[in-house]
Amino acid sequence: MQITSRFTIAVHALAFIDLFQDEQRVTSKVLASSIQVNPVIIRTVLSKLKEAGIIDSRQGSGGSRLAKPPKDISLYDIYKAVDTVDETGLFHFHENPHPDCVVGGNIHKALDDKIRRVQDAMENELKNITMADVVGDLK
Repeated sequence: MQITSRFTIAVHALAFIDLFQDEQRVTSKVLASSIQVNPVIIRTVLSKLKEAGIIDSRQGSGGSRLAKPPKDISLYDIYKAVDTVDETGLFHFHENPHPDCVVGGNIHKALDDKIRRVQDAMENELKNITMADVVGDLK
């Protein structure tokens, strides 16, 4: 399974919110204009970010604000909040490898740990990058 665009949409939205929350009301319409996606998609992403405690938002004209400092929001937090990667991870194994085949019968033993290490490495790297890093690069 591929990480969806919701992840990069969320990072873009959070960077915009951080940079402009004190200058203007950051609404889904404003974010949709910057990101160039439908405001419905923005509202879905914002809802997930709010559920995760990353943003505060008020329906109507209230706009969105960060609920915590950018240095306390990791890319991993965002990834977990908005993406639909389930507990099996990014990689979905094909369902029925033939158990009597030398490859099919052993593919899980040969590959499962390697896939888990790749997933862990990616998640650990996401934990080490914060929105403060992203916004700092934007400035």
